[in-house]
Amino acid sequence: MSPRDLSHDLVRETPLLRTTDSVEQAIRQLLDSDLPALPAVDEHGRLRGIFGEREFMIALFPGYVGQLRYAGFLKRNLDEAIERRASCAVEPVERHLNTEHVDVDADYSDVGLAEIFLHHRVLIVPVTEHHRVVGVITRTDFFQRLAERFLDHT
Repeated sequence: MSPRDLSHDLVRETPLLRTTDSVEQAIRQLLDSDLPALPAVDEHGRLRGIFGEREFMIALFPGYVGQLRYAGFLKRNLDEAIERRASCAVEPVERHLNTEHVDVDADYSDVGLAEIFLHHRVLIVPVTEHHRVVGVITRTDFFQRLAERFLDHT
């Protein structure tokens, strides 16, 4: 394997969310996928963003929670928080997407991929061809391969 091929075999097939899917549908698909996030596409199949663990928490908890440095003074009852924002279940996933478009095309570089994982809050990077998702690379898979290669060289 050449150094250029560090992560190219890490591309996983992935289910795709539609921007019109509800948050509930997205969560069900996310849990079934064994991935921390999924790409969301528009009606033409073009990548529009990512919906995952972080985006779900943003949808579920009131906006001020993300602004707090400490939330220990808030009640600890998760069920109460869920009841207050249960209405987000029917909201379109499009409202909550990470739209930074941190995708790579099929001939990406490993250093470019590392830069995305280091500088953006994403757990997956969609791999696209002509704006269509062909798979994803997870941060966990990339880290594991990077660590293995590092240890092989030490």
